Amino acid sequence: MSDLFGQGGGRQGGGRGSLGSLDPRIRVLAAPAFALVILSLSSLSALSAGVGMALLLLFQSGLPPLRTLKRMVMMDSFIIFMLVLLPFTLPGEPVFSLFGLSASREGLMRTAEIGLKANAVVLALMALVGGMDPTTLGHALARLKVPATLVHLLLFTVRYIDVIQDEYARMRAAMKCRGFRPSNSRHTYRTFGYLIGMLLVRSLERSERILEAMKCRGFTGRFVLLDRFAFRLRDALFALGFGVLLFVLILWELHLVPL
Repeated sequence: MSDLFGQGGGRQGGGRGSLGSLDPRIRVLAAPAFALVILSLSSLSALSAGVGMALLLLFQSGLPPLRTLKRMVMMDSFIIFMLVLLPFTLPGEPVFSLFGLSASREGLMRTAEIGLKANAVVLALMALVGGMDPTTLGHALARLKVPATLVHLLLFTVRYIDVIQDEYARMRAAMKCRGFRPSNSRHTYRTFGYLIGMLLVRSLERSERILEAMKCRGFTGRFVLLDRFAFRLRDALFALGFGVLLFVLILWELHLVPL
């Protein structure tokens, strides 16, 4: 229990770049602030500047750029069909036709707006929070007064997801040893239903044993967080600079700054 809740709240928030040396609480607060500002924008020029700001955060985070951008492509694959169909379904001034369907200027603008917003928010989220150790994230959320139940759920999930995965792997190996081969049949669907059911039952039994063991060690429903977070000058400078950039984006949206 101590390795999960007592030693994960160090000063470093994860990542090899300059963002990794910041107070994790600042990074956690910066992520939703950036998302709220980006989602409130509609100007393509301001949104493009937001994407540039997210890319700057990515380079400062120390995350591998190529691998991170590959993850971005995977995210885009979930919305690519919506983006492709939107110009042909949103009414407006026709721009071109394809297979008898007219694409509107308003649809193309809305497609670009959604694409820029999605990529900017996800890039910033990965840069600010994605490179952070999950336990450190849990400590930061607890220090920000997030409900303890949610923090405990996050920390327990991080701790025991591999245990459940190992249990699933053992059950699948046992099925293979008994000659089970999956196919498109009723027997296969019923077998996988039994597998999921047994996995839930064993997870429940393990959770009860863990709870009894924790109670034997004096657990009263509250964990003591042994972190070493400290708000320093570099954190203040980052917060000030980040806030100024977000304010500039808002002014850009309102056409109060020169383009």
